[in-house]
Amino acid sequence: MDDKLNVSQITFSGYVEINKYRYLLFFVLFALFILIILSNFTIVYLIWIHKNLHEPMYIFIAAVLLNCALYSITVYPKLLIDVLSEKQIISYSACLFQFFMFYSIGSSEFILLAAMAYDRYVSICKPLRYTTIMRKTTVNIFLVLSWSLPACQIAVQAILSAEAKICNMELKGIFCNNIIFTLQCVSSRAITVFGIFILLEVVLLPVLFTICTYTKILLISYQSCKEFRRKAAETCLPHLLVLISISWFSAYEVIIARVESELPKTARLILTLQVILYHPLFNPVIYGFKMKEISKHLKKLFRSTKV
Repeated sequence: MDDKLNVSQITFSGYVEINKYRYLLFFVLFALFILIILSNFTIVYLIWIHKNLHEPMYIFIAAVLLNCALYSITVYPKLLIDVLSEKQIISYSACLFQFFMFYSIGSSEFILLAAMAYDRYVSICKPLRYTTIMRKTTVNIFLVLSWSLPACQIAVQAILSAEAKICNMELKGIFCNNIIFTLQCVSSRAITVFGIFILLEVVLLPVLFTICTYTKILLISYQSCKEFRRKAAETCLPHLLVLISISWFSAYEVIIARVESELPKTARLILTLQVILYHPLFNPVIYGFKMKEISKHLKKLFRSTKV
């Protein structure tokens, strides 16, 4: 019986009145998914084809936006299938894979933002050494670390979860986030401890590094001329806004996933949808309109499509 439980399908119980609003919800989610994919990949494409954007800062921006698209691809197709299905189910192995993709991609963004902060620090505070420090090799190392470090660590947590015995076949959500741990018969101390370690290493430490770096930039800018402060604000403000956005929604996601019976089902659904909606749309808007060079190429692209 235990073996059967471990290979059975998991049921998502987070949907509310799915039969009544099935097609409306599908249309809204599908439209949002297409908008997220188009907006993120458009800016990635612009960075790819324009040589003046082949600089470390824009390469990191392209990586962040690529993350947003992959993050959405991890969640939205399964949501769309579930909305049209009579039963919202998933195998435990597929659920673990979605969990792995969701958190490895999400965590890598914190490291990318830390790399962007370091890039801005070198550019603003050590301009004469910028080309020697931020070489192609340095950028590649940052990119590899950003994607491989979280992936390796989340993979360990997913493997530990795959070996755990599950007793509950109902997931109080609409996709597989850290609420999957509630499926296990007994809470694993190893998984909990390793999860805290991951949180510290790939989330909290990069956030602290980013905050400290921008604080130093702010202090140096404050002591400089008005033009220097303006240029520093132009390049740093979008990154800070994105950091605030992802930090807020990450904390939001963890809280929602951990809240059990206290939250009404409808409220849980609405809050969960916010987690997967705003940030993937927020990033391309911020970088598309707040970054001067990207905004310029976007305007040219829109003009050319109208002709």
